[in-house]
Amino acid sequence: MFGINKLFKKDNSDESRLFTLLEGYKSGVFPLGIEHEWVERYADKPDVLDITLSVPFAVQSANTALATYLSEHLDKRVTVTINVHLPEQFKYKKIKHIVLVASGKGGVGKSTTAAFLAQALVLEGANVGVLDADIYGPSIPSIFGVKNEKPSSKDNKTLNPIVKDAIKIQSIGFLVPAENATVWRGPMASQALNQLLNETDWGNLDYLIVDMPPGTGDIQLTMTQKVPASGALIVTTPQDLALADAQKGIAMFNQVNLPILGLIENMSHFLCTHCGQKNHIFGEHGGAELASRHGVPLLAEVPLNVAIRETSELGGNISTLPANQASNYTACAQLVSSILHYQTQATSTVDIVITDD
Repeated sequence: MFGINKLFKKDNSDESRLFTLLEGYKSGVFPLGIEHEWVERYADKPDVLDITLSVPFAVQSANTALATYLSEHLDKRVTVTINVHLPEQFKYKKIKHIVLVASGKGGVGKSTTAAFLAQALVLEGANVGVLDADIYGPSIPSIFGVKNEKPSSKDNKTLNPIVKDAIKIQSIGFLVPAENATVWRGPMASQALNQLLNETDWGNLDYLIVDMPPGTGDIQLTMTQKVPASGALIVTTPQDLALADAQKGIAMFNQVNLPILGLIENMSHFLCTHCGQKNHIFGEHGGAELASRHGVPLLAEVPLNVAIRETSELGGNISTLPANQASNYTACAQLVSSILHYQTQATSTVDIVITDD
């Protein structure tokens, strides 16, 4: 598939060792190791071993941990470059994956999570769009710092999305003044959402992140029954009330057979700026217990942190967050992308055998 430079001229024993190490590199992002076909090229130089991988999911920054692992086992400095190339398999128009970010109740940081997840996926090498499905209370324009923007149209039939930080964004907030209330019945809201989704020129997207409204109403049914979503992320806090509502969200997605990709626990704890002690203000282990009960991964435990609040309120990007805060969203983006890849692989490898029985 790829042109691979021979690493060693005399024999291939060390080459075999390298591939064995790559295959044995197991992590949450690479549960099956590094596949041979992902190795695009490698070259042994006097002072360093350079490796380039072509990976079918968005994990561009995973190169650092992999390079450290190989350096330790090969006793040589190793550099790894990861190029992201998602397969051209569109599930909806020219969109490869639609991911719903949902919660049972409001106020748990769902919209911030959706925006930061999208930003992290871009930094990991993906083409990303964000659809604000909260017709009654759109907040995506504010979180991205584009609330005064108005979408244009090339043909008076489709809308061009607003682009910020290489992310294509669409929201009812661009079309309805922020000071006006959206007073629509459920079917009207669902129709508006359909128009936002289908009459926006998204172009080619690897991921469309959908910021869902709270609850389990008409919008949720529209996005699960009329759109081939790949899965849902559930956002909660450790509080019992939030967990109870998150449970309802999980039950709804289970009823419509939409996979739960994982849980994200926001406001998981607070790190004291004076002593560094971890304080569980809203409870402890709630997200982990809910995830364990339903057999889904807990993707991140995001702390209560002023930098996150300020960045979302000022329309900033996670690249400006402290590294220890941005890493939560980076890890989440990598895991979501990896889960979707292996989920697709598992689906596509099912064999149907017809017998005479």
